[in-house]
Amino acid sequence: MRDNGAVNQHGSSVTTALRKLVAEQVARAGGWLPFDRYMALALYAPGLGYYANTSRKFGSLPGSGSDFVTAPEMSPFFGRALAAQLAEAMERTGTQEIWEFGAGSGALARELLQALGERVRRYTIVELSASLRERQQEALQPWAGRVQWASELPATIEGVVVGNEVLDAMPVKLLSRKGGVWHERGVVLAEDRLAWDDRATELRPPVEPAGPQDYLTEIHPQAQAFIRTLAERLVAGAAFFIDYGFPEAEYYHPQRHMGTLMCHRGHMADPDPLETPGEKDITAHVDFTGIALAAQEAGLPTLGYATQGRFLLNAGIADLLQDATQAERIAAQRLVAEHEMGELFKVIALHRGPFWDALGFRQGDRTHTL
Repeated sequence: MRDNGAVNQHGSSVTTALRKLVAEQVARAGGWLPFDRYMALALYAPGLGYYANTSRKFGSLPGSGSDFVTAPEMSPFFGRALAAQLAEAMERTGTQEIWEFGAGSGALARELLQALGERVRRYTIVELSASLRERQQEALQPWAGRVQWASELPATIEGVVVGNEVLDAMPVKLLSRKGGVWHERGVVLAEDRLAWDDRATELRPPVEPAGPQDYLTEIHPQAQAFIRTLAERLVAGAAFFIDYGFPEAEYYHPQRHMGTLMCHRGHMADPDPLETPGEKDITAHVDFTGIALAAQEAGLPTLGYATQGRFLLNAGIADLLQDATQAERIAAQRLVAEHEMGELFKVIALHRGPFWDALGFRQGDRTHTL
């Protein structure tokens, strides 16, 4: 058991209040809180969690007070290329609406609305964070008549769904194999400090990592439950999710023995989610095989799966950059370069209705690797 950060130590008011809430929840749970429940509090506790408080999160420079940059903030050409694929998807599925999950700063919605024009009858943002919703409303004021917000999924959806870096922020369970025995990792209080504690469990990763070594990893029941719910409610349309991750054969590779859980603050990464909760992002890479299987089992098959770099090139980003400035081209290059975001980030698309040869996957489709 390793302890981190005193619960009652001085710090920001957000961290102090959130630690108190976590301590209460640990006590209420009998002294041990599964990590996924801790992660949900750290990210989404009303007014306190990282995505629920008013701190600035998205931005291209550390000096802006932001913690990380996503592709839409990095380059407007991300949204412009994606728009070509969404336009095709709306035409093929006979829909006129876009549903975006977790719209962040509103940068992607702005580019999509501008590029798609009148083809989008309504643009709905599903956003849990009140502070981010306010920022989005300001950014999207020119389209106020067509943009609406929701805090949960409706009973039915007809439209094209998009989520950029949404799945990685969904709470995960941590599993630790020690001496050949699997444990679930949770959070306890040890002398008024948040600490790790592992308990034997029947839970297992979908693939047993080869070898006898100790192994730490994540499983993703919440992300998969979200996909199943989406599959139940998407009556017409398609869904595109862009995120960093791997198929399960890579995710649970013997060499990935420390898992993928990571925190981000001030454009720097750190591995300790128990320190200063509420002041930094907590993420885990996506198991894309698990996403595809959850969707398929719920009747929503895979339309395509490719690296972000290959997807954007297929969608015509190179042509869009013909008249761009040198600075714009350099920024966009980070989206497609293998050593930047091009390889680690993937795009998975799911569809309702007949399959079609989707623009973004016409070359380099990796669906067979899932």
